Amino acid sequence: MEDEAEIFMGSRAEFPLTFGKRPKAQTPLAALHNATRRPANEPNLASVLAPASASSSSSKSFVSLSSSSKAWLDSLRSNTKPKTSDFSELGDQPSNSTSKISVLEGDGALVCSLRPMMSTMNQEEEDEAMDAKTGPQVYSSEDDDREMIGPPPPPVDSVTEDEEEGMIGPPRPPEGLKMGDSEEDDEADDEEDENRYQIPMSNEIVLKGPSKVVSALAVDPTGSRVLSGSYDYTVHMYDFQGMNSKLASFRQLEPFEGHQVRALSWSPTAGFFLCVTGSAQAKIYDRDGLTIGEFMKGDMYIRDLKNTKGHISGITCGEWHPKTKETILTSSEDGSLRIWDVNDFKSQKQVIKPKLARPGRVPVTTCAWNRDGKCIAGGIGDGSIQIWNLKAGWGSRPDVYVENAHSDDITGLKFSSDGRHLFSRSFDSTLKVWDLRKMKLSLKEFEELPNHYAQTNIAFSPDEQLILTGTSVEKDSSAGGLLCFYDREKLELVSRVGISVGSSVVQCAWHPKLNQVDA
Repeated sequence: MEDEAEIFMGSRAEFPLTFGKRPKAQTPLAALHNATRRPANEPNLASVLAPASASSSSSKSFVSLSSSSKAWLDSLRSNTKPKTSDFSELGDQPSNSTSKISVLEGDGALVCSLRPMMSTMNQEEEDEAMDAKTGPQVYSSEDDDREMIGPPPPPVDSVTEDEEEGMIGPPRPPEGLKMGDSEEDDEADDEEDENRYQIPMSNEIVLKGPSKVVSALAVDPTGSRVLSGSYDYTVHMYDFQGMNSKLASFRQLEPFEGHQVRALSWSPTAGFFLCVTGSAQAKIYDRDGLTIGEFMKGDMYIRDLKNTKGHISGITCGEWHPKTKETILTSSEDGSLRIWDVNDFKSQKQVIKPKLARPGRVPVTTCAWNRDGKCIAGGIGDGSIQIWNLKAGWGSRPDVYVENAHSDDITGLKFSSDGRHLFSRSFDSTLKVWDLRKMKLSLKEFEELPNHYAQTNIAFSPDEQLILTGTSVEKDSSAGGLLCFYDREKLELVSRVGISVGSSVVQCAWHPKLNQVDA
């Protein structure tokens, strides 16, 4: 029985899915042609040109004729008997005297044309026959009194309402609208304009991992591995090349127990990454998540920060040098920035103390390298932005000092690759664009960008035409955070992309090789 069942299923698989189904009833093509065919039992031409009401069947009348053609047929019906004596016996003429009917099939319509040709002709009729061979001729009223065969040609670029009823095909476009334009084309053009920056928004996936706010995000230069740090004190490592449908991380780390992850940064060679937490010690891991070492903590009882061997308070931000694989930059709540050598975890290479309006300790909330690694920017807790150029004999005195750049703590700084602009993000719900040659006033200030997290950053598109940053929402809010895209040259909003309801956008990145936005 099992063999018979297999044989039956095998033979059944050879038949198409439509086997055994009755096709829908369709009008035979022959019936459509017969509707305009001249009946064989009516030899007289007058019977063909008779009014439709006089015919025995309504199917013998011509359909889908323009008003000018109908007027011509009516004029022929009203004419008297033809001049030649044997014209009434046209149907009895030999094979060289025929009536040719050509049928053109359109979309649901048939167009018929009738061309009579006679063997017995006078001089006038021979001229008309010659016109039929050489093409239609247009006569003016001044030439002669000969009657034209067929409907008169319509005036150029003019179509009457009656002719539109009998026209085949779509109507002409209205004036002012180019051929091929339509509302759908306009909508497509609008969509093309909106996405002319090629923002990758076609698909979206959610990587499983952190249970709380994702406060740090880093994609390695090759685009194969992604790091995410969270307020749940963990770092999740994802491998795009070996990821399955579960979208889970292949390794989970907890750098310091009880300390939130604040920053992650890959080395230029993608062999190591820096992890910054709320503790005073930053850690270095290799590509597989194995600990390489941690930097030394300074003596909190020493008042002068330049004499300590490390940070004495929680680190706020950290970045690997963009070109040198041994150099790292960190900023801290102790009010200092430090440059480290990964070959020596016991002490920093350089200590930078920002300029303050009054004595004391003000935290440095964020820091950033420029593209060449020859310039450092720091966001200070008093709302100022300070920039240092790394050169021989340089010290803590900033080369650029912008007082009151923001009215609240600065959460992110980003240099442009061409060295022309600096971008800053703050708790004051703004994103500002600065010209590095004129830092007194910002070029542009984008407002109404809520920010509730100290790690909200700024990112670029691969060609740096777009600036992107995220917005925050209140806890248990019915709305969701937004990923905002701005045109760097025009300094205007391009697009907003919504995220899940109740979720804020803290970190974002646009990888040039993957061409995907991570947030």
